[in-house]
Amino acid sequence: QVQLVESGGGLVQAGGSLRLSCAVSGMPFSSYAMGWFRQAPGKEREFVATITWSGGATNYADSVKGRFTISRDNAKNTVYLQMNSLKPEDTAVYYCARASTAYGGGGISPQQYINWGQGTQVTVSS
Repeated sequence: QVQLVESGGGLVQAGGSLRLSCAVSGMPFSSYAMGWFRQAPGKEREFVATITWSGGATNYADSVKGRFTISRDNAKNTVYLQMNSLKPEDTAVYYCARASTAYGGGGISPQQYINWGQGTQVTVSS
């Protein structure tokens, strides 16, 4: 059974930093691209960042580019999202997800991901 467990969320002041982690089990982690998405109250789930199965390429939403960094440790079956210079508009529940196709690149649509974590709340105060 595939499991994705996010951690690292919390309350932080604007300008602060958080590092999210997503521990994955039950699948060959190193074979799949991984992504981070977020969902604010009353809004649709939106793409944040993705990383290829090898970690050799990344892609970011324009709203987080230059502030967030996605990375992975295939030896630890974990994907990370380092978030710096946080803004109140970054407040959301953050989800990690596994791409549906092995050895492919990650996409920006939630429909391109097949397994999801339960989410971790990030709240940025002004």
